[in-house]
Amino acid sequence: MTTNDTATTNDSATAADSHRLVREVLARYVRAADHRDPTAMAATFWEDGVTEIFYSGGGTDELLARITGASNIGAAVASGMAPHPPRGWSHHTTVDPIVVVDGDSATFDSQFIVYDVRGLARPESGWPADATGAQGTITPIECGYLRTALTRRDGQWRITSHVIKHDLPYAFPQG
Repeated sequence: MTTNDTATTNDSATAADSHRLVREVLARYVRAADHRDPTAMAATFWEDGVTEIFYSGGGTDELLARITGASNIGAAVASGMAPHPPRGWSHHTTVDPIVVVDGDSATFDSQFIVYDVRGLARPESGWPADATGAQGTITPIECGYLRTALTRRDGQWRITSHVIKHDLPYAFPQG
């Protein structure tokens, strides 16, 4: 399965299947963010989907951005997120999700953490004799909450509303 796969379809999903399929949409969402893949990101949203991004660390919600439409949300992942440096990567993770499914509507409420991964360059002379394991750093750089509403249409789950609440102040790349 690649990040370019579309959202999962299952017309006769049981409640357990629906919960799993909702979680899978969010798994595809975070992978699309990691890959900076606008096509995969847009595929997790319905065309009329909306993303709102807030800074909430100060005790009140400050709206930072509102993006409407699957294609615009997809484009934002490529232009609104900094590209990965050489040997660098990000890992968006969701933690402790609460998934509620009610017919063809669902919510996914979770905490999130984003890790910045930076690999070290292998020295021209090779790794030192005492070097073992992974070489580089993994640093948490973002955290907050995701509150996502999804709907099932024609057996397919996708995001209709996605709210990101950052615990830390957040600056978007200029350009």
